[in-house]
Amino acid sequence: MADPLAGLQKVGEAKLQVLFWDVYNSSLYSQTGEYQAEIFPQALKINYLRDIDAIDLIDRTQDEWEKLGIEKEKFSLWIPLLTDIFPDIKKDDTLLLHVDENHQSEFFFNGKTIGKITDQTFGKSFLRIWLDENCSYPKVRKKLIGLHK
Repeated sequence: MADPLAGLQKVGEAKLQVLFWDVYNSSLYSQTGEYQAEIFPQALKINYLRDIDAIDLIDRTQDEWEKLGIEKEKFSLWIPLLTDIFPDIKKDDTLLLHVDENHQSEFFFNGKTIGKITDQTFGKSFLRIWLDENCSYPKVRKKLIGLHK
């Protein structure tokens, strides 16, 4: 895939700040520029504003899935895949997830593909970390899905 955002329009964008730290800027994309949870393709682009080790990303992903009630039997299959895919993040790095119309997921790091996950439930579950009504950062969610521009 040459450009994972080709044919997609920005739905919304948000910055995550935790206490005094800027963590990342994020943007959500869809074909129409409107958020519809069950309609794909979708892409989530994250531009990091600080260094984060890959293992910390994976641990946080697992914590968020547990909080959202995603079955451990399901996400325990994904953790080894993410371990192989996720790089250590440096300030100004970009990580992008593209979930296509067939629910296939592809990760990009600084514009280059770094891994695919073919499990059709993965992409939606990963996006839930930011887009679920019960996510950890509801203000970020509202901006991403275009409720607060």
